Amino acid sequence: MTNPALIALGATVLTCVVAIAGVHVYASGRAQRQALVDRLDDYPAGGYAGGAGGRTRRFTAVDRRLRRTRLGRALQLRMSATGLDLTPGEFFVYVAAVVVALWLLAATTLAPFFGPIAGAVAVWSAVIFLNWQRQKRIEAFINQLPDVARLLANATAAGLALRTSLAMAAEELEAPAGEELSRVADQLSLGRSVDDALDELAERLPSRELIVLVTTLVLANKAGGTVVSSLRNLTQTLEDRKETRREIRTMLSEVNATAFTVPLLGLGSLILINASNDGALARVTGSPLGQTLILISLGLYGIGFFVIRRLGKIEV
Repeated sequence: MTNPALIALGATVLTCVVAIAGVHVYASGRAQRQALVDRLDDYPAGGYAGGAGGRTRRFTAVDRRLRRTRLGRALQLRMSATGLDLTPGEFFVYVAAVVVALWLLAATTLAPFFGPIAGAVAVWSAVIFLNWQRQKRIEAFINQLPDVARLLANATAAGLALRTSLAMAAEELEAPAGEELSRVADQLSLGRSVDDALDELAERLPSRELIVLVTTLVLANKAGGTVVSSLRNLTQTLEDRKETRREIRTMLSEVNATAFTVPLLGLGSLILINASNDGALARVTGSPLGQTLILISLGLYGIGFFVIRRLGKIEV
């Protein structure tokens, strides 16, 4: 064999070896990525084992495909602050099942015109449910903020660093404060700065009380100073705000109940009309004028709900 033939043969063998190695590396990386995805699916949507994280996850294929979309990423971000032990895929499938069920129920019970409206109401209710769960978790976290400030003040007075104080507070407190601070401590152990980890916590659970606490900790971490006395003064302030919020929530409970009662009265009246005169809603929605009037009435009920809720919303 001539020298060019040997060179060509060697280059071919080398190319084959490199190609086989590349395929092996690609397959190994893909397997590791799949193993990581499967391991992450065992955690709740918040990204930490806050609930029964060891349970078997459902609809994993839907969840993986959903996470690649913009809707899935937005849903995962919204669910991360709710504390629900659900993946975005599970929540999406459950909401889709409820939408189909309500659509069919409204179309058969009232009139076919109300099917799409019931489906839209189901989607809107799912969004409201997520916001309610998020606000509920924020309220629970705010109620624990005096204990958080007290623990951080005691740990700092004992000479512990802020990172160690946050980790200790995460172990001492119950959910949701313990889970959120544990997430912050995990981020700090991975090399993230204190400012970034605390700022993300404030964005995830926005409240004036948490922003004040985060600002105090960030400034103390940057400039030093009398952080112990600041935290102890902040503890008393948070206790006072906690009592004020509780009193306001008690006084506004009737207003919030009225906001939900008004739309239910409208739905009940539709059901009574259709029950007393079978097929009345089908005849009303059979013409464009009737459909327009129904949509206007539903819009007025919706406006009434939002107006009552807005009038009963007091920022503390």
